[in-house]
Amino acid sequence: MFRRTFWFTTGVAAGVWATTKVNRKLKQLTPESLAVAAANKALDAGQRIKDRAVGFALDVRDNMAQREAELGDALGIDANPELPAPRRYPAIENRSNPKYVDDTTYQTYSYNRNEDH
Repeated sequence: MFRRTFWFTTGVAAGVWATTKVNRKLKQLTPESLAVAAANKALDAGQRIKDRAVGFALDVRDNMAQREAELGDALGIDANPELPAPRRYPAIENRSNPKYVDDTTYQTYSYNRNEDH
């Protein structure tokens, strides 16, 4: 009698364990769960790629600055040369009191509303 009870209890426990395991696996294989898992993996992969790309860009920038300094020293080029002052061009409309324009592409715009367009 004790052997039958033992094996019956063992069978019930194995059945409950197997049912729980199968239900968990079925929940993992639903389309929604698979979509969430795929999205999480894609986000993780994207973050890793971004971190590597940023690290690479920073390394390139540092090495570029170092190489520019080496070339500047080798060629005797000053790192901060003095730039000439920006040119100023007089405006054409008012010759008695000229106003200066800093841009070389100076265009006149007419504000006459009666003018044909």
